[in-house]
Amino acid sequence: MEKQKIVLAYSGGLDTSVILKWLDNKGFDVIAYVANVGQQEDFGEIEKKAYATGASKVYVEDLREEFVTDYIFPAMQGNALYEGRYLLGTSIARPIIAKRQIDIAIKEGTTYVSHGATGKGNDQVRFEFAFFALLPNVKIIAPWKDPEFLNTFKGRSDLIAYAQQYNIPVKASTKKPYSEDENLLHISHEAGILEDPSLRCPEEVYSHTASFRDAPDRETHLEIEFKDGIPVRVKNLEDNTEYRKPLELFMYLNEMGALNAVGRVDMVENRYVGLKSRGIYETPGGTILWAAHRDLEGIAMDKEVMHLRDMLTPKFSELIYNGLWFSPEMDFLMCAFNKSQEHISGTVQLALYKGNIIMEGRTSPTSLYDQDLSSMEVEGGYNPVDCSGFININGIRLKAHNVVLRRDPYNWRGHEKC
Repeated sequence: MEKQKIVLAYSGGLDTSVILKWLDNKGFDVIAYVANVGQQEDFGEIEKKAYATGASKVYVEDLREEFVTDYIFPAMQGNALYEGRYLLGTSIARPIIAKRQIDIAIKEGTTYVSHGATGKGNDQVRFEFAFFALLPNVKIIAPWKDPEFLNTFKGRSDLIAYAQQYNIPVKASTKKPYSEDENLLHISHEAGILEDPSLRCPEEVYSHTASFRDAPDRETHLEIEFKDGIPVRVKNLEDNTEYRKPLELFMYLNEMGALNAVGRVDMVENRYVGLKSRGIYETPGGTILWAAHRDLEGIAMDKEVMHLRDMLTPKFSELIYNGLWFSPEMDFLMCAFNKSQEHISGTVQLALYKGNIIMEGRTSPTSLYDQDLSSMEVEGGYNPVDCSGFININGIRLKAHNVVLRRDPYNWRGHEKC
């Protein structure tokens, strides 16, 4: 009897290696899928390990360029920022990983997919929402929510014992006392020794950015050029190093941000499942890019368009965080954001210094800034007398509100019922 094919999102770590063998032992024809979204791994070794563990086929997919152009840049255009601080590095990577997994499943003629996300985290939601959106008849095997799997593996020691039983190489001795997720946009650190939010994150946890003390005691000056809200060039103004291709551009911003201790965040956030989680994030290039893009919008974006877009940004960020990249509401927001980015073109000059991003100047061929109109020294065609009319008209309702409040003194300042 022919085995049922299943596509497993595989990292080569302990969990997914055990899952691969567990699925194999349950009678599945396991196809391992490894997504390269910029993590520092030996993909050749991961491929060999997958075959040695029982995979019938291994896909190693380089998704880095697409990740930058189709996910990181669109998120930046909407200024995505979850709970005012998190640049959504893990969240943004999940839809592209899931999309390619479904592409492979369709290519292999199966509807079965599997992942190693836990039942307490956000990733299970992100992967499975994407699976449902892209392949409605998908059949998902999620071991960390499977009673049989949970009864077999009650802890890390059970996983290690199973790996040893089937000669699966385990690097248990180098296991860090916290978990990490890495891609081009960021690296996150959470759980383990980081679970107590009252304690400062140890300096040795940070792996992608220099410490503030060790960062150079001089500024790094960069210029970033945008076209319709998309970065098209980065230039180091000191040595004239220049990149235009999206992936190279972004990787260079990561390098410069890391050198200058840019992009560290330590926060407690609200997971989709209702739990709070303490996360340590390093997002060097993304932090620079978000700041430069926002700065350019200040000179080139219409006021009311900006304010409307900014009202939608928290919802946009929440949708990304909650795994709803492939949803009708996301399609709607993307259309609005794409429209808002028309003519957000120009260059931003900035300096990086010990974790700081210092804006030095911005120019735009589509600038809405009129120096004469804005100047306190030049009239520039602006007549201050005109202000009296609109202030008086808009003040009418405030006068009326005062009358109502005076009729009910217990509603006046100091006696509010709310």
